[in-house]
Amino acid sequence: QVQLVERGGGLVQPGGSLRLSCAATGSIFSINVMAWYRQAPGKQREWVATIERAGSTNVADSVKGRFTISRDNAENTVYLQMNSLKAEDTAVYYCNMRSSVSDYWGQGTQVTVSS
Repeated sequence: QVQLVERGGGLVQPGGSLRLSCAATGSIFSINVMAWYRQAPGKQREWVATIERAGSTNVADSVKGRFTISRDNAENTVYLQMNSLKAEDTAVYYCNMRSSVSDYWGQGTQVTVSS
């Protein structure tokens, strides 16, 4: 059974940084796309960033220039480096991994940006 295990959330002051990681455990075959989403209280889940297997990336305009997504294909792990964090970045962050036949989600990790 495949599980996505997220780490790295927490409380940080505005302007600070956090690095999230998400590792897939279990038998997972040929992940094509890895992505991060987030959901703030009272809002719908929104897309944050995507990275393709070959390394091409795309990030939402709201985090462009502040967040960086990267991946380790050998370890089936995706990272989200978050810099210059703002209060509006407060949310539960979810990782997502997709192959040609499957779609997996992590359990979510809370990121709170507050002074």
